[in-house]
Amino acid sequence: MRRRRSHLLWLGVPYLLYLGALPFVNKVRPVVFGLPFLFFWLLVATVVTPLAIWLTWRGDHNGDHNGDHQGERQRRAR
Repeated sequence: MRRRRSHLLWLGVPYLLYLGALPFVNKVRPVVFGLPFLFFWLLVATVVTPLAIWLTWRGDHNGDHNGDHQGERQRRAR
């Protein structure tokens, strides 16, 4: 039986923030916290990227409801 891997969609968030939205946020004005908007946008994208990767990792490990990890498989094989 195949698992649903919808949590992998979180990996698309950095791509969309960096490349997908770039034509729309490529502006100097408005200024946010004293930074040009494009610089602020890239700063936010840099901070959000580890969060998206963590959410993907967490979703991947939450799928192991039966506790069937590689270490446990090796112990059972002995």
